Amino acid sequence: MALKELVILLVEDDPVFRTIVASFLDSRGATVLEADDGEQGLDKFKEYAIDIVLADLSMPIMGGLVMLKKMSEINPSVPSIVISGNQVMADVVEALRIGASDYLVKPVADLFLIENAIKQCLDERHMKDVHLEDLEELSYQELQDNLAVLEQNAEAAKSVQQQLFPPSQINYPTAKIDYSLFKADEVSAYFIDTVNVGDKHLVMYMAHFHPQDNRAAFGSVLLKSFVNQKLKLFRDGSTLAIIEPYNMLCYLNERMTKSGLDIFIDIVYIVVELTQYRASIAQAGHGLRCYIRNSEGLTPLALPDSLQLGILDWGQPSSQFRTLLPEEKLCICSSAVEHKHMLLEDHFSGLTYDTQIPSGGYVQLSF
Repeated sequence: MALKELVILLVEDDPVFRTIVASFLDSRGATVLEADDGEQGLDKFKEYAIDIVLADLSMPIMGGLVMLKKMSEINPSVPSIVISGNQVMADVVEALRIGASDYLVKPVADLFLIENAIKQCLDERHMKDVHLEDLEELSYQELQDNLAVLEQNAEAAKSVQQQLFPPSQINYPTAKIDYSLFKADEVSAYFIDTVNVGDKHLVMYMAHFHPQDNRAAFGSVLLKSFVNQKLKLFRDGSTLAIIEPYNMLCYLNERMTKSGLDIFIDIVYIVVELTQYRASIAQAGHGLRCYIRNSEGLTPLALPDSLQLGILDWGQPSSQFRTLLPEEKLCICSSAVEHKHMLLEDHFSGLTYDTQIPSGGYVQLSF
């Protein structure tokens, strides 16, 4: 059967919906473990070898998001799918931030949507008949269905995008990331993100969306979700793409081109190997630059211009490798002179609404 030999943990406080979903999954061959609150779900996660978690968000005793965060701390390789009918926009963002693989909205009219979501989350050890390209397309389609309202709703777009941004300072065991981004509109046309990939690699990227409207919020969610998808596949041992900037930008261009958003992206994507301090940098578009910062100031890396992401007849990103000296820092900065001056003055404030400073900003990686 389609889900044969899978152990699925279903955490849902609605007994009717839980029974319906459990019966369906059982009929498709899965072994289903049921829990009616987050605390009980966490206990079963610790007790059994789970292949995938299906979780509601609004539950007594322990909410679904808290439960999923604790599960990720115990075993981050187990994928999860969120199914909820409350506060859809906020839930989508938070679910993506903690690494949920997919998000389904209640009521789920067709239970086979749940089966498809499960298939897309699992690696080829379980679903050898499902191709990676199919999984990525399914994941995008589900996300597109859930977030289409962002294009028309400015307040929703602002709220969703703000929740995606990290704090102004991110401290990792061996590195630190600081940034400032300035916006004069409700939605920022710029986005930054960073992630620790295993013990040996750190990823940092900055993007600039064109045109500068509500689609930038939609683009931010898609960009983060596509990166999260490759992060999960890296943890499963399926692909190294997330730590290969050249291949990552090729992948992101393919996905954004197919998004139907008609949006274009300048991006600098950096991966640092943390034992040798070797940086791999790839760039698309020309609105952002990568710099080495030391006691002498800022030195731009010689990366030639390339086409923005989102162009059908896109060529290829420009790329470079650089081994960093102990005192050197890596920076990405937009083109305004004011931003470079503020970077050199160590002015880091996170995402800031300011009509007196040009839109854009900078991000810095130091050790």
